[in-house]
Amino acid sequence: MPDTDVELLQVLGTAIVVATAIELLARYVRMPSIVSYIVAGLVVGPLMGWISPDALEHGALEILGELGIVLLMFLVGLELSLDRIKQVGKVAVVAGLGQVVFTAAGGLGLCRLLGFDWMESVFLATALTFSSTVVVVKLLDQKGELDSLYGRIAVGIFLVQDLVVIIVLTFLAGLSADSAPTASQIAVNVGKAFGGMTLLLVGALVASRYLLPRPFNWAARSPRTLFVWSVAWCFLIVSIAEVMALSAEVGAFLAGMSIAQLGCAHELRRRVHPLMSFFIVLFFVSLGAQMQLGAATDQWLEASVLALFVIIGNPFIFMLIIARSGYSERTAFMTSVTVAQISEFSFIFAAAGVSAGLIGGPILSVVGLVGLVTIAASAYLILYNAQLYERLSKWNVLRVFGGARKDDASSEPEVLTGHVIVIGMNELGRELVRTLHEAGDLVLAVDTDPGKLEGVPSKTKVGDAAYRSFLEDARYTQAALVVSCLQIENVNRLLTYRCRAAGVPVAVYAIDARTYEESGCPVPDHVIEPKARAAEQLQTWLRDEGLAR
Repeated sequence: MPDTDVELLQVLGTAIVVATAIELLARYVRMPSIVSYIVAGLVVGPLMGWISPDALEHGALEILGELGIVLLMFLVGLELSLDRIKQVGKVAVVAGLGQVVFTAAGGLGLCRLLGFDWMESVFLATALTFSSTVVVVKLLDQKGELDSLYGRIAVGIFLVQDLVVIIVLTFLAGLSADSAPTASQIAVNVGKAFGGMTLLLVGALVASRYLLPRPFNWAARSPRTLFVWSVAWCFLIVSIAEVMALSAEVGAFLAGMSIAQLGCAHELRRRVHPLMSFFIVLFFVSLGAQMQLGAATDQWLEASVLALFVIIGNPFIFMLIIARSGYSERTAFMTSVTVAQISEFSFIFAAAGVSAGLIGGPILSVVGLVGLVTIAASAYLILYNAQLYERLSKWNVLRVFGGARKDDASSEPEVLTGHVIVIGMNELGRELVRTLHEAGDLVLAVDTDPGKLEGVPSKTKVGDAAYRSFLEDARYTQAALVVSCLQIENVNRLLTYRCRAAGVPVAVYAIDARTYEESGCPVPDHVIEPKARAAEQLQTWLRDEGLAR
């Protein structure tokens, strides 16, 4: 095996093992994963020297990390459907843009006061502007509050910020096109970059309307085919973006945005996420390994001031905007604490500035320190936001922001509970859904093929029941019954195991019920055999057990 291959395996092995170990330790103090990965980079790089600088600078670890960023931007683009943009609402747009302007202007002035030059101040102020979509969405999902009123407002704000990120990255692509550009060259380069981005955006949206629906709906019948096609589309648009002198991140975002308009986007996000998570670990480990601790410790005071500015300043401006938009004091506070950190995009932006020669490594180290402090602090603010709100309310600290009214309970989304999940829209599954729906039961029909869900009278969801994350999205632990009409024995056994472990009644299709009893595996509560009249049989069983209305 060539020495380069051995070095690559050693670098990857060291990075993954150390990152895993530190993440396991971090779970005991509920530290966000991103923070633990950067700490792992510090350990393997400047602290212990287990990864050499040669492996970091234009090495395999950097290349794999860049793949993670491309997939991250693709995943963010997948969240940006036009329907979701319509749901963002005025408050998310006003709060998102207001915070960007406030933080950028305030951060620029603060950086100048701290002694940074103009270019460094611009990069630092921009890095302070964005909040972390990855950290916040993961924590809100962990708490089961992603669909709450404040969770939806926060996600809307992040979507607005994501659009601003694309504008900033496009501007940076134009700014760094020449090594020593004049003012006129900068204007031309920025104009070309925005022209190219506009052209690529229009092309991606046209493709999502006329080119992609039919082939992707066909590919959705096979989750593996859907995944391969989507990644291929992502890198095709990335390649076109690079030909147009745009960044790979912009291309990946627009590729994801074009697929987000399709019905298969939700299932695709679930499949891309594990791959993205692997590469993103390498990016943040690489980022931590490149931090210059000497420069960072020399500027610890400046980094501390900037971190406090983010932790206090961002929630303050959000409290003012959201409370005055007619939301209650509680919603304003709960939304505001979600933005008290800088984003993974801040690291991407600072790293791009270093690569373009616009700023030095010490600035990247300052951004890294601010990120470590703010992401860790905001994680605890989000996890304990309810307790913190109760404490501050008793002290009347938040009254100065003055919420205009109490939140309307009807604004909260419907939460599925006591429903029947029917998996597999074959003839049996569709008949079962129709019968239970007509009987007045709340039914959620599931299939991997969006086409098979067309015309189903109940609620529907595209996805693969073999994934626990999908079952959690379908709220299977709150279901009255889970039914699998699939003729896929391995999936049915896995589904049976998970439902029995969660204490949820489960019924599955089987040619012979004795196979479950003889296998030693968990036995479902009910087995649908081919000779049975399944719909009537299950409906009667539901009534007898009192499991549904």
